[in-house]
Amino acid sequence: MLKLSRLALIFGGAIALGACQQSGTATHSTSLDNDAQKLGYTVGYDMGESMKSIGDMIDLKSVEAGLEDGHSGTKAKLDSAARQKIKQEMSQKIREKQVADRAKAAETNLAASEKFLAEKAKEDGVKTTASGLEYKIDKAGEGATPGPDDSVTVNYKGTLPDGTVFDSSYDRGEPITFGVKDVIPGWVEGLQLMKPGAKFTFYIPPKLAYGERGAGDKIGPNQALAFEVELIKVENPKAAEAQPADTAK
Repeated sequence: MLKLSRLALIFGGAIALGACQQSGTATHSTSLDNDAQKLGYTVGYDMGESMKSIGDMIDLKSVEAGLEDGHSGTKAKLDSAARQKIKQEMSQKIREKQVADRAKAAETNLAASEKFLAEKAKEDGVKTTASGLEYKIDKAGEGATPGPDDSVTVNYKGTLPDGTVFDSSYDRGEPITFGVKDVIPGWVEGLQLMKPGAKFTFYIPPKLAYGERGAGDKIGPNQALAFEVELIKVENPKAAEAQPADTAK
C-alpha cells in the first residue's frame, strides 16, 4: 500500500513525465555525461515507475504549476490543510484501487489456473494426488524418498501457466539445498514422491502454492505453478549429527 510520504514522492515525480505529455512523445534525448545528470535521470525514472498505476489520477500540468510555485516561493493556491486533505483522499482511493485490482486478478488467475490444471491432468503420464497436486515422472530415480525432516538438493525451473519463467536454479548455474518441509505444500508433497536422480514435473494448484496472497511481483494471487524438478541429493541432518557418536561406540 502507498503511504502518504510515498504518495507525495510520486506526485512530485509526475513532473518527470510532464514534458513527455506536452511534446506528445514519451522519449527524451537526455545527456547522461555527469553524475548530476545520471542521478536526475535515475530519480525521475524510479518515480515514473512508481506512478504507473496512478498516472491517470494526476494532472501533470497542475504538478508543474505546483512545482514552479513551490520552488519560486509563490503563495500556494491550496493551503497546507487542503493539500494534506487531498493527499489523504488520494491515498484512500489508491488503496481501494489496489484492493479492487488484486481481487480482479485473483478471480482471473483462478479461472486460468483451473483451466491449465484441467488440461494438464489429461496429458499422458500425468498423475493427480488426493490433494490436487499433479505430477509427471520424466525420469525415475533410485534409492529412498526424502521425508519431511530431510534436506534435499535440487535443480528446478518454475513457470507460470503462460510459460513465463519466474525462477530457475539452472539460470543461476547452481542447485539449491533446503529442508523438505520449508517450502510450499505442493513441493513438500511432490518431493516425497521422488528418489535421488529423478526428474519430475509438478503442476501445483494455487492452494498448494501461494494461494490468494501470491508472491512478490512475479506470482500473482491464485496462480497455478509448474516446476521442472531434478532431485540431486537427499540428506538427513539428524542422522548426520548422530553419525560421529555412533562411530565412536
